[in-house]
Amino acid sequence: MTNVYKGTSTYSSDILCNISNDKVYKKSSSYSSDVICNINGNKIYEANSSYSSDVLYNIVDGKVFKGNSSYSSDIIMTIRDGKIYKGTSTYSSDVIATINSGRVYTGNSSYSSDIQFHIDGHVTIEEFVAIWHAVKYCF
Repeated sequence: MTNVYKGTSTYSSDILCNISNDKVYKKSSSYSSDVICNINGNKIYEANSSYSSDVLYNIVDGKVFKGNSSYSSDIIMTIRDGKIYKGTSTYSSDVIATINSGRVYTGNSSYSSDIQFHIDGHVTIEEFVAIWHAVKYCF
């Protein structure tokens, strides 16, 4: 199990979510009713679903597509070299977040006060996107 903490905290009360067996759970739960999303291959699905209509994201070569799409117009973010960019951009002015040593900073920042959340282990890009979804859209 890999925990995701708010900011720089390591307190169990500050666990936002956890990832285990390709599923992201609320807080430190492992109950199936607390699954926020699940990963199957390069796709992130809503809750425990595996239906194509419940695909939240499709990830291909660092590009994160909305839903089951693979159209360039549906790219919501690009993850490359520890940076998350808006859409297909790779301009520094379009950096949404910076990832460094499991810490996710706002924009191009590397200040500890700008840490949005941190992950206490190594995750794949698909796992990261699932965590991003849980932290950004479920809390």
